[in-house]
Parts: sequence; C-alpha cells; structure tokens
Amino acid sequence: MNQKKEWEPYEHKVQYYETDQMGIVHHSNYIRWFEEARTDYMEKMGMGYDQMEARGILSPVLSVEADYLQMVRFGETVTVETFIKEYNGIRLTVGYEVIDQKHQRTCCRGTTKHCFLDREGKFLSLKQACLECHQMFVQGLEDHQDTENHRDMEDRKE
Repeated sequence: MNQKKEWEPYEHKVQYYETDQMGIVHHSNYIRWFEEARTDYMEKMGMGYDQMEARGILSPVLSVEADYLQMVRFGETVTVETFIKEYNGIRLTVGYEVIDQKHQRTCCRGTTKHCFLDREGKFLSLKQACLECHQMFVQGLEDHQDTENHRDMEDRKE
C-alpha cells in the first residue's frame, strides 16, 4: 500500500447570490460545492477532469444525495471534506462533508455516483482504459478506509 496522502479540504466562502432572502444558502448550492470540491480533490490527487478528458475518459454524474443538517449563511466559510467512498473500476462514489469553519459543525453530508465512458458514450473499465486513473481512485479509497478504521479505533478507546 502507498503512503496515505493528505490534502487541505476545499474551502468556500458563501456568496450573497447563493442565499435566499433570509441570508441562508439555497440547497442547490451544496451540489455545486460538491462538484467544486470533487474537481479540486481530483486535481490534488494528480488527475483532474481536464487530464481525464484529454485521454478520452468522461465521468458523468449518475446520482446525487445530500442530507442538510445545519443552515449555512451568507459570509460564512465552509470546508468540503471530499473522499472516495466506493470504487470498483467501473463506478465511483464520492463522499462529501460540508463543515462550518467557525463552529466546526457538519452542515451537510452527501454523495455523488459516477461511471466512466469513452467519447462515444460506451462504458469503460478504468483498470483497462487508464491504469493511472484506476490506481489513483484505488489509493483514494484505501486512504478513506484507513481514516475510517482509525476513527473507529479512536471511538473504541473512549
């Protein structure tokens, strides 16, 4: 197993246009933040969407889920922790946790599910189409599993 890589999570300051009349972030913006954070995460992993697409690999979103736990307001800054939740070479699930920086509270949790296609829209196995991409997602999944296992061990100590 490779050395676990750690990156700073994606950071976003809430803009006025993202809020409703009460100054609360409209729910649709969390989905945008997921995409911004996922793009940032993949670039930090070493293979952004631009590089994947240059290799003829597309990765459409198949589904999105979001659980809204706390309100976020105009002017607040959130971080979006991004991680590989599931990956099998053909499908990918990315997880997100939106955290209010000031209070360190989780405001939203979500996932996006993806597949991989060639330019003609045919399904791809990344292990066959791009070993470098495949290894990147495998490493991301292992890193997340290691983090979860470490948390479980810490929780048992308490």
